[in-house]
Amino acid sequence: MFYQDIGIQLFYRDRFPQQVASATEEIPLPKPVYKTQFLKPVVETRPTPPKFDVFPAASGPSLFEAINKIADDTLPKIRTDLGDCTRCKLHRGRTKLVFGDGNPKAELVFVGEGPGRDEDAQGLPFVGRAGKLLTQMIEAMGLQRQDVYICNVVKCRPPENRTPEKDEVETCSPFLLRQLDAISPKVIVCLGSVAAQTLLETNRGISHFRGEWLDFRGRKLMATYHPAYLLRNPSAKGEVWKDLQKVMAALGLQGKKSSQAGKSS
Repeated sequence: MFYQDIGIQLFYRDRFPQQVASATEEIPLPKPVYKTQFLKPVVETRPTPPKFDVFPAASGPSLFEAINKIADDTLPKIRTDLGDCTRCKLHRGRTKLVFGDGNPKAELVFVGEGPGRDEDAQGLPFVGRAGKLLTQMIEAMGLQRQDVYICNVVKCRPPENRTPEKDEVETCSPFLLRQLDAISPKVIVCLGSVAAQTLLETNRGISHFRGEWLDFRGRKLMATYHPAYLLRNPSAKGEVWKDLQKVMAALGLQGKKSSQAGKSS
């Protein structure tokens, strides 16, 4: 399935068996032979080799190839380079650009989809209702918000909190990749489909790989449901808590023994 995700439907085809020309049959000579016989050389005929399908190269560089790792990159430098961004249409309706927040050397980074109304007003990620639930989840893991780093795929609020469009993601995601490289966390947790699909470069729904350890540039990546989804579907909190327990085990965290993050509101 992975090859289908990156657009390769067939990467190997059995060769057609080539017919090997039979050896030249022995030509009987007349008896008796009084003169030297000169025989014409027998020319072997081989079947025309089959033409194999050649799949065209991708029309453009992948998301990972679109940006090279910048030596000695830092979050302040990335923020400066982002500036008062007007690179995509999302800037037209924003109040404040939401870059990210937290520990610049965090071992754990949470990546969401994009800012909502409260985030747009305050310029900080995950400060609304979904943000409060995320804070509870982080604390249940035995951490504080200042111990982790939180950011989004796009830095400006999409109108009416709609899903970011492809061109908006492609424009903004290089800054996300720089953030992840600069922080160099041990674990990345993708909150929701947009974050997971962006980093994994896939169109598959999050239910196909939620709760599984995946690789992102040599780092552990875990995809789980977005806190906003949990507000609409409280029954899924237990599944998210199981995912976070895997993250805790990878980071050596004990968490709060009395916490029931998967059941809390």
